[in-house]
Amino acid sequence: MDASIEKFLEGRVFAVAGASSDRSKYGNKVLRCYLQHGLKAYGIHPREQQVEGAACFAKLVDLPESVHGLSIITPPPVTEKLVEEAAQAGIRHLWMQPGAESPAAIARARALGLEVIAGGPCLLVVLGYRE
Repeated sequence: MDASIEKFLEGRVFAVAGASSDRSKYGNKVLRCYLQHGLKAYGIHPREQQVEGAACFAKLVDLPESVHGLSIITPPPVTEKLVEEAAQAGIRHLWMQPGAESPAAIARARALGLEVIAGGPCLLVVLGYRE
């Protein structure tokens, strides 16, 4: 496994930007994947209150505790804004899931000193996901 992925997965508390109550969406599947592996995860979505039993928050700064890593499943323009929010919230590890990344988001995250996983495998493949 890639060292950056290992470092990301060393955490115990995660957030999923793009979490959705729609079970067919990847934001829902990624959140469920964390929960299936016994990891604590919060959803990030502007309109959801809870997803799959996990508390959901509108913004990263609203999270009730420190989060080790952020999985991002959003359109690239939203991802670019999330990079700034993650840095402000003290989240040091970002995993931009396939389709969420953009060159601008990756460059900005690295300029802010954040660890970034992008252009690689999906968390669902790495951890193993059961429908």
